[in-house]
Amino acid sequence: MIKSNLRHIYKEKRQQLTNAQLAKLDDLLLIQFQKLPVEIPAFIMTYAPITQWNEFDPQKITDYCYFKNAEQQLFYPFIIDVDAVSTMLPVLVNDATLFEQTAFMFSQPVDGIEVSPEDIDMIIVPLLAFDTKGYRVGYGKGYYDRFLKSCRNDVLKIGFSYFEPVDVIHDTNIYDVPLDYCITHDKIYIF
Repeated sequence: MIKSNLRHIYKEKRQQLTNAQLAKLDDLLLIQFQKLPVEIPAFIMTYAPITQWNEFDPQKITDYCYFKNAEQQLFYPFIIDVDAVSTMLPVLVNDATLFEQTAFMFSQPVDGIEVSPEDIDMIIVPLLAFDTKGYRVGYGKGYYDRFLKSCRNDVLKIGFSYFEPVDVIHDTNIYDVPLDYCITHDKIYIF
């Protein structure tokens, strides 16, 4: 199946989940994440979920990461437009950081300290769907794939999905960056 079809199908599937189902799935995703065979690093990039689209909220994951590594620092994406090209930058946030909603429905920090993508150790990557090779379908703007190409080769790229993978996303290309892991309610997929 191609990305545009998967995007439509999985947006619909997520919208059909009830709050009770989402809460249960979030707990199960955390349990699976706790089984992940990696040490929790200090510099973690996460994101603010689009709640009206029932997007996975990584807050429980980052709370657990802080429990396992008190040196954790969280970074959120900040999108800037330079010469008609959108670029995503990691911004260090804290409890006092203010966020604003963008025209694309996601929230980003208003202020914070920008760091190099190469400083990030682990990235929680949003997705709508993924395939058995680790490729993902996002919202179609390409922010994350461009950003991931600017990170270190050893950065951990982790996705969380309420649904199992599709066999293959037929229209992946050289710009797509696969995940290292994708976690579902009952399995850790390693790529």
